[in-house]
Amino acid sequence: MPDITVRVGQQNAVKVTSTSTGGSSGTLASLTDTDTSAAENGSVLVYDANTNQWVATNTLTPGNTRNLDVNGGTF
Repeated sequence: MPDITVRVGQQNAVKVTSTSTGGSSGTLASLTDTDTSAAENGSVLVYDANTNQWVATNTLTPGNTRNLDVNGGTF
């Protein structure tokens, strides 16, 4: 893999002034495909293909199936 050198400028300055889009802030609970009704400290969002929603939960593998594969990608 070749070495890549990037130069953004000679001065220390803010390069990105804002990353917000849409003009207003929102919450996860306001999203139509997200169920946060069971959210508590330590909850994560897990996608439920049966309901097509992201669900806040502390249990990553529901039911009797206790397997979870986490793929962090290839670097």
